[in-house]
Amino acid sequence: MIKATAPGRAGVIGNPTDMYGGTVISCSTQERATAVVEPWDELLVEVSGHRKALRNREEFDITGDYFDIARAVIDFLEMYDEKLRIACTSDIPFRAGLSGSTAILVAVLAALLEYRGKRPHPYKLAEAARHIELYYVKVVCGYQDAYMCTFGGLNYMDFREKEFYRGIRVEPYATIEPLAPLVQELPVILAHTGMERVSGSVHKPIRERWLEGDPEVVQGYLRMAHLARMGKKAMLEGDWELLGELMNENHEIQRDLGGSGPANERLIEAALDAGAWGAKLAGAGRGGTIIALHPNPEELVEPLKKAGAERILFPKPSPGVQVEEVEG
Repeated sequence: MIKATAPGRAGVIGNPTDMYGGTVISCSTQERATAVVEPWDELLVEVSGHRKALRNREEFDITGDYFDIARAVIDFLEMYDEKLRIACTSDIPFRAGLSGSTAILVAVLAALLEYRGKRPHPYKLAEAARHIELYYVKVVCGYQDAYMCTFGGLNYMDFREKEFYRGIRVEPYATIEPLAPLVQELPVILAHTGMERVSGSVHKPIRERWLEGDPEVVQGYLRMAHLARMGKKAMLEGDWELLGELMNENHEIQRDLGGSGPANERLIEAALDAGAWGAKLAGAGRGGTIIALHPNPEELVEPLKKAGAERILFPKPSPGVQVEEVEG
Protein backbone atom coordinates (compact mmCIF):
# COMPACT_ATOMS: atom_id res chain seq x y z
CA MET A 1 0.00 0.00 0.00
CA ILE A 2 1.33 3.43 -0.96
CA LYS A 3 0.30 6.58 0.86
CA ALA A 4 0.96 10.14 -0.34
CA THR A 5 0.00 13.41 1.33
CA ALA A 6 0.25 17.01 0.14
CA PRO A 7 -0.51 20.34 1.87
CA GLY A 8 -2.82 23.13 0.87
CA ARG A 9 -1.49 26.65 0.46
CA ALA A 10 -2.35 30.28 1.20
CA GLY A 11 -1.17 33.09 -1.02
CA VAL A 12 0.47 35.73 1.18
CA ILE A 13 1.18 38.30 -1.52
CA GLY A 14 1.46 38.48 -5.29
CA ASN A 15 -1.35 36.07 -6.15
CA PRO A 16 -2.73 35.61 -8.77
CA THR A 17 0.28 36.77 -10.83
CA ASP A 18 1.46 33.15 -11.01
CA MET A 19 -0.85 33.06 -14.04
CA TYR A 20 0.88 36.04 -15.64
CA GLY A 21 4.62 35.46 -15.37
CA GLY A 22 4.66 37.20 -12.00
CA THR A 23 5.88 36.67 -8.47
CA VAL A 24 4.11 35.17 -5.46
CA ILE A 25 4.92 34.47 -1.81
CA SER A 26 2.89 31.58 -0.47
CA CYS A 27 2.75 29.45 2.68
CA SER A 28 1.61 25.85 2.98
CA THR A 29 -1.19 24.90 5.33
CA GLN A 30 -1.04 22.40 8.16
CA GLU A 31 -4.07 20.70 6.62
CA ARG A 32 -3.31 18.03 4.02
CA ALA A 33 -4.84 15.83 1.33
CA THR A 34 -4.15 12.10 1.35
CA ALA A 35 -4.18 9.47 -1.39
CA VAL A 36 -3.81 5.75 -0.73
CA VAL A 37 -3.14 3.30 -3.57
CA GLU A 38 -3.31 -0.48 -3.17
CA PRO A 39 -3.96 -3.55 -5.35
CA TRP A 40 -7.65 -4.37 -5.85
CA ASP A 41 -9.87 -6.53 -8.03
CA GLU A 42 -10.91 -3.57 -10.24
CA LEU A 43 -10.03 0.08 -10.78
CA LEU A 44 -11.91 1.69 -7.91
CA VAL A 45 -11.82 5.34 -6.84
CA GLU A 46 -13.01 6.50 -3.42
CA VAL A 47 -13.29 10.16 -2.50
CA SER A 48 -14.45 11.06 1.00
CA GLY A 49 -16.71 8.02 1.19
CA HIS A 50 -18.02 8.18 -2.39
CA ARG A 51 -17.05 5.23 -4.61
CA LYS A 52 -16.90 4.61 -8.35
CA ALA A 53 -15.46 1.77 -10.42
CA LEU A 54 -13.93 2.91 -13.70
CA ARG A 55 -14.60 0.05 -16.12
CA ASN A 56 -14.41 1.62 -19.59
CA ARG A 57 -12.87 4.59 -21.36
CA GLU A 58 -16.13 6.58 -21.39
CA GLU A 59 -16.02 6.71 -17.59
CA PHE A 60 -12.85 8.81 -17.76
CA ASP A 61 -14.70 11.82 -19.17
CA ILE A 62 -14.67 14.87 -16.88
CA THR A 63 -18.16 15.31 -15.44
CA GLY A 64 -17.76 17.70 -12.50
CA ASP A 65 -18.20 15.03 -9.86
CA TYR A 66 -16.01 13.83 -6.98
CA PHE A 67 -13.92 11.57 -9.18
CA ASP A 68 -12.61 13.99 -11.82
CA ILE A 69 -9.18 14.48 -10.26
CA ALA A 70 -8.43 10.74 -10.05
CA ARG A 71 -9.87 10.25 -13.55
CA ALA A 72 -7.59 12.96 -14.93
CA VAL A 73 -4.44 11.57 -13.31
CA ILE A 74 -5.19 8.02 -14.48
CA ASP A 75 -5.90 9.34 -17.98
CA PHE A 76 -2.62 11.31 -18.04
CA LEU A 77 -0.65 8.24 -16.93
CA GLU A 78 -2.68 5.93 -19.20
CA MET A 79 -3.30 3.52 -16.35
CA TYR A 80 -6.79 2.50 -17.52
CA ASP A 81 -6.23 -1.23 -17.15
CA GLU A 82 -4.72 -1.24 -13.67
CA LYS A 83 -6.55 -3.01 -10.85
CA LEU A 84 -6.19 -0.61 -7.95
CA ARG A 85 -8.10 1.09 -5.20
CA ILE A 86 -7.34 4.82 -5.08
CA ALA A 87 -8.76 6.38 -1.91
CA CYS A 88 -8.66 10.15 -1.36
CA THR A 89 -9.40 12.16 1.77
CA SER A 90 -8.59 15.72 2.82
CA ASP A 91 -8.93 18.08 5.75
CA ILE A 92 -8.33 21.13 3.53
CA PRO A 93 -11.59 23.05 3.07
CA PHE A 94 -13.10 22.15 -0.32
CA ARG A 95 -13.20 24.82 -3.05
CA ALA A 96 -11.97 27.37 -0.53
CA GLY A 97 -9.11 28.98 -2.40
CA LEU A 98 -6.53 26.93 -0.45
CA SER A 99 -5.57 24.59 -3.29
CA GLY A 100 -7.48 21.66 -1.85
CA SER A 101 -8.19 20.11 -5.27
CA THR A 102 -4.58 20.50 -6.39
CA ALA A 103 -3.35 18.92 -3.16
CA ILE A 104 -5.46 15.83 -3.91
CA LEU A 105 -4.18 15.80 -7.49
CA VAL A 106 -0.53 16.00 -6.39
CA ALA A 107 -1.06 13.26 -3.79
CA VAL A 108 -2.76 10.93 -6.30
CA LEU A 109 -0.13 11.62 -8.95
CA ALA A 110 2.76 11.03 -6.55
CA ALA A 111 1.21 7.81 -5.21
CA LEU A 112 0.56 6.36 -8.68
CA LEU A 113 4.05 7.26 -9.87
CA GLU A 114 5.49 5.57 -6.78
CA TYR A 115 3.37 2.52 -7.59
CA ARG A 116 5.07 2.50 -10.99
CA GLY A 117 8.47 2.79 -9.36
CA LYS A 118 8.99 6.43 -10.33
CA ARG A 119 9.78 9.38 -8.09
CA PRO A 120 10.40 12.48 -10.26
CA HIS A 121 12.11 15.57 -8.89
CA PRO A 122 9.69 18.14 -7.44
CA TYR A 123 9.85 20.57 -10.37
CA LYS A 124 8.82 17.87 -12.81
CA LEU A 125 6.07 16.66 -10.49
CA ALA A 126 4.70 20.19 -10.02
CA GLU A 127 4.67 20.84 -13.77
CA ALA A 128 2.92 17.54 -14.45
CA ALA A 129 0.26 18.32 -11.83
CA ARG A 130 -0.35 21.74 -13.26
CA HIS A 131 -0.54 20.30 -16.80
CA ILE A 132 -3.16 17.77 -15.68
CA GLU A 133 -5.22 20.42 -13.91
CA LEU A 134 -5.26 22.72 -16.94
CA TYR A 135 -5.54 20.29 -19.84
CA TYR A 136 -7.35 17.31 -18.31
CA VAL A 137 -9.52 18.77 -15.52
CA LYS A 138 -9.97 21.93 -17.65
CA VAL A 139 -9.43 24.41 -14.80
CA VAL A 140 -8.01 27.82 -15.74
CA CYS A 141 -5.23 28.11 -13.20
CA GLY A 142 -1.72 29.31 -12.47
CA TYR A 143 1.35 27.56 -11.17
CA GLN A 144 1.33 28.54 -7.50
CA ASP A 145 -0.94 25.68 -6.42
CA ALA A 146 0.97 22.84 -8.06
CA TYR A 147 4.34 24.14 -6.90
CA MET A 148 3.23 24.79 -3.33
CA CYS A 149 1.47 21.43 -2.92
CA THR A 150 4.63 19.77 -4.20
CA PHE A 151 7.31 21.82 -2.42
CA GLY A 152 5.46 22.89 0.75
CA GLY A 153 7.03 25.47 3.06
CA LEU A 154 7.07 29.26 2.78
CA ASN A 155 8.30 30.20 -0.67
CA TYR A 156 9.13 33.16 -2.84
CA MET A 157 8.24 32.01 -6.36
CA ASP A 158 9.15 33.55 -9.71
CA PHE A 159 7.07 32.49 -12.73
CA ARG A 160 8.71 34.49 -15.51
CA GLU A 161 8.21 33.16 -19.06
CA LYS A 162 5.30 31.02 -17.91
CA GLU A 163 2.41 33.35 -18.70
CA PHE A 164 1.36 31.84 -22.05
CA TYR A 165 1.00 28.17 -21.08
CA ARG A 166 3.34 26.89 -23.78
CA GLY A 167 3.65 23.43 -22.29
CA ILE A 168 5.98 21.32 -20.20
CA ARG A 169 8.60 20.75 -22.89
CA VAL A 170 9.33 24.38 -23.79
CA GLU A 171 8.71 26.39 -20.62
CA PRO A 172 11.36 26.95 -17.96
CA TYR A 173 10.74 25.70 -14.46
CA ALA A 174 9.64 28.24 -11.87
CA THR A 175 12.23 29.61 -9.46
CA ILE A 176 11.43 28.52 -5.91
CA GLU A 177 13.23 30.22 -3.03
CA PRO A 178 12.46 28.84 0.44
CA LEU A 179 12.03 31.63 3.01
CA ALA A 180 11.13 29.58 6.09
CA PRO A 181 14.73 29.23 7.28
CA LEU A 182 15.03 33.03 7.35
CA VAL A 183 11.60 33.97 8.74
CA GLN A 184 11.20 33.21 12.44
CA GLU A 185 7.45 33.78 12.48
CA LEU A 186 4.60 34.41 10.10
CA PRO A 187 1.81 36.08 12.11
CA VAL A 188 -1.12 35.30 9.82
CA ILE A 189 -4.56 33.74 10.09
CA LEU A 190 -6.94 32.30 7.49
CA ALA A 191 -10.69 32.76 7.56
CA HIS A 192 -12.90 30.68 5.27
CA THR A 193 -16.11 32.36 4.11
CA GLY A 194 -17.93 29.03 3.86
CA MET A 195 -18.66 29.76 0.18
CA GLU A 196 -17.47 27.15 -2.31
CA ARG A 197 -16.48 28.10 -5.84
CA VAL A 198 -14.26 26.79 -8.62
CA SER A 199 -11.20 29.02 -8.92
CA GLY A 200 -11.26 28.85 -12.70
CA SER A 201 -14.66 30.57 -12.77
CA VAL A 202 -13.04 33.59 -11.07
CA HIS A 203 -9.79 33.58 -13.03
CA LYS A 204 -11.19 33.02 -16.54
CA PRO A 205 -12.84 36.41 -17.25
CA ILE A 206 -9.86 38.35 -15.88
CA ARG A 207 -7.49 36.13 -17.85
CA GLU A 208 -9.43 36.91 -21.02
CA ARG A 209 -9.10 40.64 -20.35
CA TRP A 210 -5.34 40.23 -19.85
CA LEU A 211 -5.00 38.31 -23.13
CA GLU A 212 -6.83 41.12 -24.89
CA GLY A 213 -4.31 43.62 -23.50
CA ASP A 214 -6.66 45.42 -21.11
CA PRO A 215 -4.27 48.01 -19.57
CA GLU A 216 -5.99 47.89 -16.18
CA VAL A 217 -5.30 44.17 -15.87
CA VAL A 218 -1.83 44.26 -17.44
CA GLN A 219 -0.57 47.15 -15.32
CA GLY A 220 -2.35 45.89 -12.23
CA TYR A 221 -0.58 42.54 -12.34
CA LEU A 222 2.79 44.10 -13.11
CA ARG A 223 2.32 46.20 -10.00
CA MET A 224 1.16 43.21 -7.97
CA ALA A 225 4.27 41.21 -8.89
CA HIS A 226 6.38 44.16 -7.71
CA LEU A 227 4.47 44.17 -4.42
CA ALA A 228 5.47 40.53 -3.91
CA ARG A 229 9.13 41.35 -4.52
CA MET A 230 8.96 44.14 -1.97
CA GLY A 231 6.99 41.82 0.30
CA LYS A 232 9.93 39.44 0.37
CA LYS A 233 12.14 42.25 1.63
CA ALA A 234 9.61 43.31 4.26
CA MET A 235 9.17 39.72 5.44
CA LEU A 236 12.90 39.09 5.74
CA GLU A 237 13.35 42.36 7.65
CA GLY A 238 10.40 41.59 9.92
CA ASP A 239 8.72 44.81 8.81
CA TRP A 240 5.18 43.56 9.26
CA GLU A 241 3.52 46.95 8.96
CA LEU A 242 5.07 47.40 5.51
CA LEU A 243 4.09 43.88 4.50
CA GLY A 244 0.54 44.67 5.61
CA GLU A 245 0.47 47.81 3.46
CA LEU A 246 1.66 45.80 0.48
CA MET A 247 -0.96 43.11 1.10
CA ASN A 248 -3.68 45.76 1.27
CA GLU A 249 -2.61 47.25 -2.06
CA ASN A 250 -2.48 43.74 -3.55
CA HIS A 251 -6.09 43.23 -2.48
CA GLU A 252 -7.25 46.61 -3.77
CA ILE A 253 -5.94 45.76 -7.25
CA GLN A 254 -7.61 42.34 -7.33
CA ARG A 255 -10.84 43.70 -5.86
CA ASP A 256 -11.02 46.45 -8.47
CA LEU A 257 -10.52 43.86 -11.22
CA GLY A 258 -13.56 41.97 -9.93
CA GLY A 259 -11.80 39.17 -8.08
CA SER A 260 -13.29 39.70 -4.63
CA GLY A 261 -16.85 39.41 -3.31
CA PRO A 262 -19.13 40.56 -0.46
CA ALA A 263 -18.21 37.68 1.86
CA ASN A 264 -14.51 38.35 1.31
CA GLU A 265 -14.93 42.06 1.92
CA ARG A 266 -16.81 41.52 5.20
CA LEU A 267 -14.01 39.38 6.58
CA ILE A 268 -11.28 41.71 5.36
CA GLU A 269 -13.02 44.73 6.87
CA ALA A 270 -13.48 42.88 10.18
CA ALA A 271 -9.79 41.94 10.28
CA LEU A 272 -8.61 45.48 9.55
CA ASP A 273 -11.04 46.96 12.07
CA ALA A 274 -9.62 44.56 14.68
CA GLY A 275 -6.08 45.80 14.12
CA ALA A 276 -4.72 43.67 11.29
CA TRP A 277 -1.79 45.23 9.46
CA GLY A 278 -3.08 43.79 6.20
CA ALA A 279 -5.75 41.47 4.80
CA LYS A 280 -6.39 40.08 1.34
CA LEU A 281 -7.61 37.12 -0.65
CA ALA A 282 -5.70 33.92 0.04
CA GLY A 283 -6.85 32.45 -3.27
CA ALA A 284 -9.07 33.32 -6.21
CA GLY A 285 -11.80 35.19 -4.32
CA ARG A 286 -15.59 35.56 -4.69
CA GLY A 287 -15.84 33.39 -1.63
CA GLY A 288 -13.14 31.06 -0.45
CA THR A 289 -10.67 32.31 2.14
CA ILE A 290 -8.92 35.50 3.24
CA ILE A 291 -5.54 35.85 4.92
CA ALA A 292 -4.85 38.50 7.54
CA LEU A 293 -1.56 39.70 9.08
CA HIS A 294 -1.80 40.69 12.75
CA PRO A 295 0.68 41.03 15.67
CA ASN A 296 -1.38 38.44 17.58
CA PRO A 297 -3.42 36.49 15.02
CA GLU A 298 -5.45 34.70 17.70
CA GLU A 299 -7.06 38.04 18.56
CA LEU A 300 -8.78 37.98 15.17
CA VAL A 301 -10.60 34.70 15.73
CA GLU A 302 -13.71 36.15 17.39
CA PRO A 303 -14.03 39.24 15.14
CA LEU A 304 -13.74 37.03 12.06
CA LYS A 305 -16.29 34.54 13.35
CA LYS A 306 -18.70 37.38 14.11
CA ALA A 307 -18.22 38.60 10.53
CA GLY A 308 -19.27 35.19 9.22
CA ALA A 309 -16.11 33.10 9.01
CA GLU A 310 -17.05 29.43 8.92
CA ARG A 311 -13.61 28.06 9.66
CA ILE A 312 -10.36 29.50 11.03
CA LEU A 313 -6.96 28.09 10.12
CA PHE A 314 -3.37 29.00 10.92
CA PRO A 315 -1.00 28.36 7.99
CA LYS A 316 2.47 27.15 8.82
CA PRO A 317 5.41 26.13 6.63
CA SER A 318 4.78 22.40 6.30
CA PRO A 319 6.45 19.70 4.20
CA GLY A 320 5.48 19.32 0.57
CA VAL A 321 4.26 16.05 -0.93
CA GLN A 322 5.30 13.03 1.13
CA VAL A 323 5.22 9.44 -0.16
CA GLU A 324 5.62 6.23 1.83
CA GLU A 325 4.84 2.55 1.70
CA VAL A 326 2.65 1.41 4.56
CA GLU A 327 1.28 -1.92 5.68
CA GLY A 328 -2.35 -2.52 4.79
